[in-house]
Amino acid sequence: MIKQYIQQAIYQLRAQPVLSAISVLGTALAICLIMVIVMMQQIKTEPYAPESNRDRMLHVKWMTSFQKGGSIDYSSNGPMSIQTARQCFRALTTPEAVTIYSIEHTMQASIPKGTAFGVDMKQTDEQFWKVFDFSFVDGKPFDEAQSEAGIPVAVITESVARALYGTVQVSGKAIHLNYAPFRIAGVVRDVSTLATNAYAQVWVPYRSTDIDGMSWYKNIMGAMRVSMLARSKNDFAAIRKECEQLRLKYNAGLKDEEIAYRDQPDTQEVSALRKWANGSPDIKAERNKRLLVYAILLIIPAINLSSMTQSRLRQRVAEIGVRRSFGSTRGNIMWQVLAENLVLTCIAGLVGLLFCVLFALAFGSTLFSASTLMLLNEAPTVDVMMLMHTSTFGYALLFCLILNLLSAGIPAWKASRVSITDALSNQ
Repeated sequence: MIKQYIQQAIYQLRAQPVLSAISVLGTALAICLIMVIVMMQQIKTEPYAPESNRDRMLHVKWMTSFQKGGSIDYSSNGPMSIQTARQCFRALTTPEAVTIYSIEHTMQASIPKGTAFGVDMKQTDEQFWKVFDFSFVDGKPFDEAQSEAGIPVAVITESVARALYGTVQVSGKAIHLNYAPFRIAGVVRDVSTLATNAYAQVWVPYRSTDIDGMSWYKNIMGAMRVSMLARSKNDFAAIRKECEQLRLKYNAGLKDEEIAYRDQPDTQEVSALRKWANGSPDIKAERNKRLLVYAILLIIPAINLSSMTQSRLRQRVAEIGVRRSFGSTRGNIMWQVLAENLVLTCIAGLVGLLFCVLFALAFGSTLFSASTLMLLNEAPTVDVMMLMHTSTFGYALLFCLILNLLSAGIPAWKASRVSITDALSNQ
């Protein structure tokens, strides 16, 4: 039966090439447009290296501090200090790994007596290489001893290595960051700016710089963030409970101040939507907004495609009458029309998905620019592996099914309701 529907759909494509081309192209463009919107969301939440474990990650981007016994509405908000990060999160025992890192900022990189150029640097610890899965092409990451001792070592990307030495085999060589000498410990593959938590071009131990002194509000606030890798996402509740216990313990040791997490740690989805330090995002409202956009993008092309489906069926009225006279029920006729149209919709959906991927690869720097910080040296880079996930094909198929029902449902129902005599007389 399925083979028959596919053959009939292909026959219809050949019998009405102009109408079929318009229908396929219209459906493909509709799927392409809606999948672009989906990919813009997926790029923030779906896993890809070096954030391949996003489904097991929790993040704390901001901290809130205020007077003990006072209102949280009168508070200081922003990144946390190293002291706060270590006592409230690095002390956790439930996660597999917890890393502390700074917001990336621009530094001048050069070789001794060489010309300096701008790079995005992140200051972190040895746990960073356990939470995120970088691909090393030379050398290795700095270890706990180097991190805790503040040894001036650095991990750099392969593009920075080539800009410095013309090769990626540079471990052990010197690099100057803001004219301070560091030794290159390892080289990793370039990281897309869309991997917002892992991204940088140079990583150094935070104890090798003076960032510990960049704190305020009695050393509670600072310039650091935290990411945690759970052993399983089923551990999220236990991790949050332990975080709250450590928060209460930390507050007990503070004299006149206390801190609040504002519903953190966040999952990857919530973290991507958390734009401000003094409030939590409304996840339900954001999801409803996306559903509304999807509905609009599906309904509008479905109305236009429905008229084309109706036009094709008018030319098959006699065929429908013959099928009815030989015993086909109205339900059989309706499901046959829907199945044939689904084949056409899926063909168009594959074309639309291909258009979407090509568009994202060609215009990724513009399409995904809203996902990055304005001060980064690099524009957003996208590769196919970042875009293509099982869920991507699942969404495309789902939208094809919905679009098929919207565009062919009413015409199929009308075709099944035509009486046998009217159909045979082609009225």
